[in-house]
Amino acid sequence: MTEVRPRAALSAALWERDDEVAAITRAVDILCADRSSPGSLLVLRGEAGLGKTALLAETRRIAEERGCTVWSARGGETLRTVPFNVVRQLLQPALVSMLPEEVREYLGDWYDIAGPALGVADPGDRHADPQGVCEGLVAAVRRLARRDWPLVLLVDDAHWADQETLYWLAEFAERLADLSVLVVVARRPGEISGAGARHLDAVAAAADRPVTTLSALTPAATAGLTRATLGDDADAAFCREVWAVTGGNPYETVELLAKVRDSELEPVEAHAGELRDLNRSARGGGLVARLEQLGIDATRFAWAAAILGSDITVDLVARLATLGHDDAVRCAELLRTARILTPPDPATGRTGPADLEFVHPLIATAVYNSIPDALRRAMHGIAARIVTDSGRGAAAAARHLLEVHPDDDEELVWQLREAAREHLAVGAPDAARRCLERALEEPPRPEVHAQVLYELGCATFLTAPARTIGHLRTALGMPGLDGDRRVDAVVRLSQALLHNDQLEEAVRTVEAEATRLEPGPAQMRLRTVQFMWEGIHAGEAASPGRSERLAELAATCTGRDNSERALLMVRGFDAMMRGENAEEIVEICDRALVNGRLAPGLGWTDSEWGVELLLMVADAYAYTDRLDRAESLYNEALHAYDTAGWGGGHLALAHAYVGLGHRRRGRLTEAEASLRESLRLAERVGRGLPLYWTATCNLVDTLLARGHVDEAWEVAERHGFAPPYPSTIVLPDPRSVRGRLLLAVGRTKEGINELEAAEKAAAARGHHNPVHVFWAADLARALATEDPARAARLALDVRRNAERFGTDTALGEALRLAAALETGRRAVGLAAQAVTHLESSPCQYEHAAARVEYGILARSVPDLERGLALARSCGADGLVRRARAELESASEPR
Repeated sequence: MTEVRPRAALSAALWERDDEVAAITRAVDILCADRSSPGSLLVLRGEAGLGKTALLAETRRIAEERGCTVWSARGGETLRTVPFNVVRQLLQPALVSMLPEEVREYLGDWYDIAGPALGVADPGDRHADPQGVCEGLVAAVRRLARRDWPLVLLVDDAHWADQETLYWLAEFAERLADLSVLVVVARRPGEISGAGARHLDAVAAAADRPVTTLSALTPAATAGLTRATLGDDADAAFCREVWAVTGGNPYETVELLAKVRDSELEPVEAHAGELRDLNRSARGGGLVARLEQLGIDATRFAWAAAILGSDITVDLVARLATLGHDDAVRCAELLRTARILTPPDPATGRTGPADLEFVHPLIATAVYNSIPDALRRAMHGIAARIVTDSGRGAAAAARHLLEVHPDDDEELVWQLREAAREHLAVGAPDAARRCLERALEEPPRPEVHAQVLYELGCATFLTAPARTIGHLRTALGMPGLDGDRRVDAVVRLSQALLHNDQLEEAVRTVEAEATRLEPGPAQMRLRTVQFMWEGIHAGEAASPGRSERLAELAATCTGRDNSERALLMVRGFDAMMRGENAEEIVEICDRALVNGRLAPGLGWTDSEWGVELLLMVADAYAYTDRLDRAESLYNEALHAYDTAGWGGGHLALAHAYVGLGHRRRGRLTEAEASLRESLRLAERVGRGLPLYWTATCNLVDTLLARGHVDEAWEVAERHGFAPPYPSTIVLPDPRSVRGRLLLAVGRTKEGINELEAAEKAAAARGHHNPVHVFWAADLARALATEDPARAARLALDVRRNAERFGTDTALGEALRLAAALETGRRAVGLAAQAVTHLESSPCQYEHAAARVEYGILARSVPDLERGLALARSCGADGLVRRARAELESASEPR
């Protein structure tokens, strides 16, 4: 049974919190038991005043008694627009104690990525990737946790945390299994919606136990607390009225009892009627009236403190409230005596310049809301100027700038644009969006309006492509975007349309703009982008004769600038997909590089062209048997994104194509590992996107090559690898992979139908590369018994296409198919030719399969043994089982 009177050492706000304190104690004990203890997460939820902050303070006391390092942070209602505010509070104390060179060494590769978000490093010139920054913050805590074990992190008022912190907290909560850290999060129910609410839900889902929902005090506990505060002579009727007036809210109870004590009211039934008036004076309108009684100077001081919200110093408040120093000191003392402001509690462990903080967030909210609207906006404007004059930059002043009344202020527009640039540089695109949307309200001058819309479109590109489309279309319809900036806006608009699955509109957009321009680098860039989007469209070509026009234009290019190099990359990819001569394809791709490397301005993190273009040239190498060059480019992408901290979609694609390189090479175990990591990252970005299809398709194909058919089917079912297919090209061809999967699981008729659908799609696009679109070979094998004549025709087409393409892999695979459809000496001869070609190919899995098949047909134990060794090195477990079975059969006495 819960005690009515808690131990004297406990805070009054901890009455009837024995179960919660016990759970916290257990979590701290588990953390301290061993360095290898898994991390844990507790979530406390309750309305304002129910004791969440008191439980966090008790957590700190328990943890510090056991020798833990404790860091804490708190969200603020007026600070939700400040990106990384809460995570900075949490982690900065650990970093500011180090010398700058120590911080750089400690964060290592993550310094330039996470350092700016934490405020310990200057931001770079480029937009930081939010996912990469989040990963860097997780890595920072991981390293600090090893140094400062046992580590406890406390987050109060998480419902008021900034969205960037909530994103990090949700990601971090999922990684706690291998981190010896205790995290305790306190929040109110409701109070937040949208992405922030989803992040908090994810945090709750990751908790070790159900969310603890705090309840109000019982009448018995309220009576006990009343008598502990006012004396044992407080009578029952008075105690019941205390409970009735406060609803058992611990904060309101404590505040009411403090006022009873200050007013020297005798705690007896005769005075119970006065409790309601006393309680009203502690909150809402009563608090405002009480504040006004302290005088205009004290009121202005409290208003200024509420505007600042955090790091409240007497000097800063004096500047904002236009008070002299002595008057400000006097006002601070009045507000402390009135229990409106208080010195910061050193027990929280939060560092900063603050002299004061509000006694409770409820008071801060009431004071802030009491400021007349026009005056509040004006005070935010003054606060913004104070912050800017202090040299802290436009981003630090942004939360005040957002609240200023629109007034056609050219300087304010400039400040908001500058703040947006700073936010983007630290990986906070949502904060940048808010600044630019506010700049549009000012509004900007006509000559810069389109520029602001363009910048807004760039800011929303990664998070809201549909919104980006609207901004950029509007910007392009206004004066003010000219030259390279206009071309860049058109390209970005087309990219947003692509990501919004409006590929045909993307093609029309760049085509229309290219038609307006005179021949030159700008027009060449747009033509190249048009060809690129048409080239990755999975449907019919957007315009007749596209490949022919592309070939003619590329024939005039020497690769003298990036526009020409980009066009050559698109031409090389198109030729590869069409199955043209591989040697010529390689020569085209080589012209697109400079000394075998990507040219400056065409790197993986350069924004002018986009990742699709670079993947085109790498894929062209991958399917023309130049795997060394393809793998070099794929690994360069992975390294570039890791170094730059670009997580999310970019990193997912990089892992997928590294996996594709492993798969083509025949390193199936490594391919599977890379593709699973790609799929993990892709799921966080969102299902249904082209990168998600790329990861899933390649993983299914790799599992089939390994002989893990059931697992391939499970992956396909779980990740929706089935029609309808995406509108963009996926390598390898998803219909061919899906057909192969259906055949492997015994659904032959469905498999044949899928492969025939792949045939029609490939014919519509003119895709005749038998290595990338391999439907014909699998369909021929499936029809070998039912329709041998059609199977033979298909095999002949595969061989013709392979001879046209000319790679050893294509020729070897065509000969493997021909051997599978023949018998006797003819089959043995064809299988021997297949081995000869595939032995020269870099694709070791196909070589292993050809060796085993030849060994079976020729009854050659040495070839079976070599095929077995190759299959083992590839990780092709199904092929290993087949080779072993044949060797065992060959060794049996006849």
